[in-house]
Amino acid sequence: MNLNGFKTQKLSAVLLSLAVSSSAMAEAPILIVGASYGNAVTPFNDAVNAPLGGTSVNLGSYLSLGNALVRNRSLSGHVINEAQAGATTFDRIFCFTDCYPSITWQGYETQLTKAVARVASTNPDTGEVSYNADYVVIINGNDCLHPGAFEVPIQDTTPCKLQDFEDHADRMVSLGQKALDYGITPIFIDFPAYDDMDLPLFAESIGFSWVIDKTSYDTMATINRERIGAELPDAVVLDAWKHFTHNGDGIHQDDKTSAKAAQRIANYILTHEAQ
Repeated sequence: MNLNGFKTQKLSAVLLSLAVSSSAMAEAPILIVGASYGNAVTPFNDAVNAPLGGTSVNLGSYLSLGNALVRNRSLSGHVINEAQAGATTFDRIFCFTDCYPSITWQGYETQLTKAVARVASTNPDTGEVSYNADYVVIINGNDCLHPGAFEVPIQDTTPCKLQDFEDHADRMVSLGQKALDYGITPIFIDFPAYDDMDLPLFAESIGFSWVIDKTSYDTMATINRERIGAELPDAVVLDAWKHFTHNGDGIHQDDKTSAKAAQRIANYILTHEAQ
């Protein structure tokens, strides 16, 4: 074998070793809780009815953060995604101009319960339950963003007030604590910057009479971030939506934004798994 061939083989072996090592560090699946940023599709019920008729974001031509994490080459691609497009942090029925009690979204606590059930195993001798997951990614939902995020017809809604933002933070903190109780680290994805979106454009396209204003949005995001930091010191708040670009509808991220957010999450996980 000539020297160049030996060097090529040696380099290939090193690269393979690094690839295997990186994959091994992230073998456990990542759990996902959230709304359309995490998963493009609304949930069907047993009668095959769904909010908004079951449509997908951008008719399916959309890379959600959940799918971007599957594609990310730094990670194993193992993802349990329980996010639902249109979801809020609380369970709710579907309401537009009327309400439909049989058509529902599952809130974040329900999503987390489902996700951990999919990775749970019980020791037959001790009865101890363990979970094959180290991280759950929790992505901001629709709470308070627009009139479709409530359990009343949209014409009866009004924008959220300060107590609503505190209530939202209560639910997020409670969710993070439940994840920690399972032995799973919650990674909360911070809100994208308001000015990087165009919520009035989104409202116009879907027929909403109002959307959250910048001051209220920034207040809700700040309360959420600060309370998680103060009350859940073992949780993570990650600015994964840095330089957010929407896909033209005013609210949902484009494919590059999803891919970059997935890489920021991967960088965090791999860095901390290596320590």
